[in-house]
Amino acid sequence: MKIVVIGSVAAGTSVAAKARRNDETAEIVVYESGEDISYSVCGMPYFLGGEVDSVDTLIPRNTQWFKKRFDFDIHTDHHVKAIHPSVKEIEVYNKKEGKGFRETFDKLVLATGSYSLAPSPFSLDTYSNIFHVKSMADTKAIDAYMNQNDIKHVTVVGSGFIGLEMTEQLTEKGMTVAVVELASQVFPKIDPDMAYHIEKKLKDKGVKLHLNDKVQTIEGSGKATVLKTDKGVDIETDMVILAVGVRPNTFLTKETGIKLGETGAVKVDEFMRTSVEDVYAVGDVAESFHRVTGQPIYHPLGSTANKMGRIAGDHMTGGKLSFKGTIGTGIFRLFDLTVGYTGLSAAEAEKSGFDPVVIHNIKPAHATYVGGQNMIIKAVADRETGRFLGAQIVGPEGVDKRIDVFATAITFEANAEDLFHLDLAYAPPFSTTKDPVMYTGMVLENAREQLPVMTPEELINRQKRGDKLQVIDVRSPKQYAKGHVDNAVSIPMPELRKGVADLDRSLPTVVYCNKGVTSNTAQNLLLNIGFKEVYVLSGGNTNFHYYMDAIGN
Repeated sequence: MKIVVIGSVAAGTSVAAKARRNDETAEIVVYESGEDISYSVCGMPYFLGGEVDSVDTLIPRNTQWFKKRFDFDIHTDHHVKAIHPSVKEIEVYNKKEGKGFRETFDKLVLATGSYSLAPSPFSLDTYSNIFHVKSMADTKAIDAYMNQNDIKHVTVVGSGFIGLEMTEQLTEKGMTVAVVELASQVFPKIDPDMAYHIEKKLKDKGVKLHLNDKVQTIEGSGKATVLKTDKGVDIETDMVILAVGVRPNTFLTKETGIKLGETGAVKVDEFMRTSVEDVYAVGDVAESFHRVTGQPIYHPLGSTANKMGRIAGDHMTGGKLSFKGTIGTGIFRLFDLTVGYTGLSAAEAEKSGFDPVVIHNIKPAHATYVGGQNMIIKAVADRETGRFLGAQIVGPEGVDKRIDVFATAITFEANAEDLFHLDLAYAPPFSTTKDPVMYTGMVLENAREQLPVMTPEELINRQKRGDKLQVIDVRSPKQYAKGHVDNAVSIPMPELRKGVADLDRSLPTVVYCNKGVTSNTAQNLLLNIGFKEVYVLSGGNTNFHYYMDAIGN
């Protein structure tokens, strides 16, 4: 059997390695259009920022390593121009020798990855200082340009993973960075109230944000020197990083019968097979599906690409591995802040037919008496079934640990209540006695059953509508005086039993403290003495004012 793989980064090399582990007799050939193979795309910003000393660190294996370890050939600088599944042949162009040839196959794997977008008016051909951060060639070009030029002002277009990671690294390198984002918030993958914390961190670090805006025209001859935006802002720049997203590289599928999915990526089954017999697709070129909703999604990540490659290599050599889908987990660092997310947001859950209940949980990553700092957790569960659906976390520490626990829980279809019953590791330097994951499950389950919460957004909207609500601040009078929710009355928790005598027990009532713990006690008390409808303000006064800042009030 002859296996031909097109592409040799995360997915392609995984296919070949797994196929060889299963089958010593197969002939395995890999074609790569670029010079480098099996490199870390995700590590590129950290080299460009100086956190990684050598670019070679990002290229841990070469063609010789794979030949010695797995006995298959990787041909770099070989561009596959066309595939002909009906006759099981591909057309290959050897860029170094300047000649083409045809290659046969029994099994073909598309691991062609994705390509970066360059929206108008940007042109990498016209301007020497505009770059993508997608390939190792891009990284080397940026590094060379920075070494040869005095770069003081950088513009990053787009605020996804790469955009924000490049912003962090170049800011730390001493450059002044401006970020232009078409959406009304940075990092549109998460909810606006959580993205607020990212925006605040960027502003604190001197990053200039241009949100809900786009570059309309470029000034400069050969080099972009001024970017003019739709809002009339002139951004002086020495270098531009384009990070506006990627698209699956499906050009080879044209006129082949290989079907694309709803997302524009190649449609595959659970074994990574395409619609054409003996042709597979893996990595960024392949469509995935969401494990919770079952719907097609496009979620290009190196970890997913490795997984897909292994499954394809296994299946074509008689194995039983299958792809189980993804839940959209992601994480990145921004200076001393970590941002993680997994599963569905409230809006996505509602769109998918769930009835979402949402809570905010502000808890230290570990005991405060040994330096624990607060994380902000926003979590979603299905009101009817209790199924845990998703979480977003922002904080200086402990985010990675919790988001991975949440991702595991979603994968195995845990309910919110199950989170509380997890037997998680505890010691003061690592956690709290009631870990933030456990507390999140407890609050979600309470909110789903008999102890509802109200988000700051919902409270503000109801107040604007003129709904009759009673809002009680159960903190100390000093804390109340420093700042409180509009129209809230101050009744400190120790005085609550007597202090509510003049309140209407039939009206919807919202109670809040600093972060939500004391207000939960207050909620129970009010319900026990006859109040009919009592809500906890999700995340307390702290989260309320975060939200007010986020919407500019």
